[in-house]
Amino acid sequence: MGNRKIRIGIDVGGTFTHSVAIDASNFQIIGKVKLPTTHTSDIGVAKGIIDCLHKLLEECKIEPDEVCLIAHSTTQATNALLEGDVSPVGIIGMGTGFSALWAKAQTNIRNIELAPNRFLKTFHTFIDSKRINPDSAKQAILSLKERGAEVFVASEAFSVDDATNEELVLKVAQDMGLLATATHQISQLHGLKIRTRTAVINSSMLPKMLETANMTEKAVKETGIKAPLMIMRSDGGIMDIEAMRKRPILTMLSGPAAGVAAALLYARISDGIFLEVGGTSTDISAIKNGKSQIKTAEVGGNKVFLHTLDVRTIGVAGGSVAHIHNDKIIDVGPRSAHIAGIGYAAFSSDSDAGKFKLDDYFYYERDKEYYLTVQSDGKHFALTPTCAANYLHFTKEDDYAFGNQKAINSAFKKASEKLGIKEEKIAEEILDIASEKAEVVVESLIHDYKLDKNIIKLIGGGGGASALVHYLGKKMSIQTEIVKNSEVISAIGVALALVRDTIEKTIIDPDETDIIRIREEAVASVQRMGADPSTIEVFVEIDSKKNIVRATAMGSTEMKEKELVMKEVTEENIKLTVAQSVGCNVSDLDVKAQTTSLKTYTADITLKRAFGLFTEKRTAVRVVDGEGVIRLANNKSAVAQSTVNDVERDLVKFAELYTSYSDAGVIIPKVFILISSRILDFSGLIEMNQIIPLLQVELKRYSSKEPVGVVLNF
Repeated sequence: MGNRKIRIGIDVGGTFTHSVAIDASNFQIIGKVKLPTTHTSDIGVAKGIIDCLHKLLEECKIEPDEVCLIAHSTTQATNALLEGDVSPVGIIGMGTGFSALWAKAQTNIRNIELAPNRFLKTFHTFIDSKRINPDSAKQAILSLKERGAEVFVASEAFSVDDATNEELVLKVAQDMGLLATATHQISQLHGLKIRTRTAVINSSMLPKMLETANMTEKAVKETGIKAPLMIMRSDGGIMDIEAMRKRPILTMLSGPAAGVAAALLYARISDGIFLEVGGTSTDISAIKNGKSQIKTAEVGGNKVFLHTLDVRTIGVAGGSVAHIHNDKIIDVGPRSAHIAGIGYAAFSSDSDAGKFKLDDYFYYERDKEYYLTVQSDGKHFALTPTCAANYLHFTKEDDYAFGNQKAINSAFKKASEKLGIKEEKIAEEILDIASEKAEVVVESLIHDYKLDKNIIKLIGGGGGASALVHYLGKKMSIQTEIVKNSEVISAIGVALALVRDTIEKTIIDPDETDIIRIREEAVASVQRMGADPSTIEVFVEIDSKKNIVRATAMGSTEMKEKELVMKEVTEENIKLTVAQSVGCNVSDLDVKAQTTSLKTYTADITLKRAFGLFTEKRTAVRVVDGEGVIRLANNKSAVAQSTVNDVERDLVKFAELYTSYSDAGVIIPKVFILISSRILDFSGLIEMNQIIPLLQVELKRYSSKEPVGVVLNF
């Protein structure tokens, strides 16, 4: 029996399937495997997952009982929608009384256009709720089946308040050996039409998704691994395979979510813009206060009740090719060298580099465009952003994107002779055009999420990270960082992701009982999926405009035996890190609050406004852990020290000092409570009487004398 605890993550990409094995005790990577993604196999992408797993176990000599978690991402749900590879859906709508006509119209979801000329077919029937029984439900299902439906949805008005009839229809369908979804399983929000649409999309995926899930689960069990098989969700968490069998829609758009999970849990970024740079495209997302940013998803232009990470994709990356017109570079991307079937100059051999010439440009018939390439023995090699970043020394020798310097220099020399401009200028033009596309998105995210440019970093992941990130950071005057092992960052994110679920309900004027109840529902959900109770943390937020209360719970499948400390950092180095982040001298820093594992540094700063015409004095705050990682940062804050016994009283008094009153109402500061190694985030709540009950629940596990820090952000 092995002594290690190993987490295995497998990321299914469009071209390659990457897998990693990580030691759960110290987050060290003990093995990596890369294999082509299997699109043409009889069992589809499941074969690539299975092959990666077997090779990883063999190469790393991992015993089955050492695996404490195995998880994989999947592009299958997204691809099914894009390709129209879904099953026709029969909808059984229900309602009664005055709402019957409304319910009939709201549940009658027409064919959904998933992509140009690709539709999800639906068929609809309606039953008065007073006439629902096993016989009427069976007849409705049979009639829909005769019309062409293969999977089914039960949708009743107000089922989020009473799901009895939806459950009855669901059971009848299951007893008939048919796959079905009930709308209350998908969402607890009011909004019958959107809830029905979401359930229809979910149900349409069931046959394909279950086939792959069953094959993967069987293969995992055959290895002797007893750890739970988990699947990546679109919101950056993981869920168990049983939850996926009911709600495969939650895996939609989960590919980019894995990289963001790694930025949070592996790179431990608290505030920044994460750019996962591949060969063809770059996924860009925002991280604020140690959290990824979430948005409501759309399918075919239609809103659905599904939360996904706000990841914005651009068609430029490490392998993008430069378009040429009249001997000038006019664009970079979206076509990549890989898709065009040509190589990168940066990764060509010395033999090819010695024969490089540039007599003419590469004409790609599919695009009817000319691309900047050098040739060697009839082979074409593109001058990509990766090549340009290498030429301008933005890559280092240990970087995954570091290329053959002899070949790079030769390629740019030949391009210079052809274009009549200096090699350096060509490299800069390629990176200028590429980075401008990323800059637009980065600026948009900074604006949308009110990020502070004085705090954030540009964080690079993916094999092509250094092709764009450092140059973009230089242009925008923002610090940059490339994540270690960036070429397998998504697989790392899958391995380290937390079990997650979100419960949201429509509640008008929620009281203390409502808030506690929805919190406990979220906790219970992740516990059922294997999260250890001692690791679970919950973020509750209230949308007063839409009357929505939302609780998101996250936890690890294994208990934390001790606080993870990956490296020893001196107090002096921590202060230097904080001072650099704030932009002040080390002597300007004060420690205003601390817990057993966290220190809160403050510094008085002066910010210039309106091009320096005005100045504003503020207090900058950085909450730092024992490794010197900044866990919370803000340049307009206030801090106080307290204890578990006194924090409720101290918080109320302290927050009152910074609460504003106007005709628009009472606005309290955003509240963060520090205890042990945890940062309790109450920033989603808008009233102190909502915060206090949740704070009381969170503090139950601690002694009365435990030190507590209070941070208020404005």
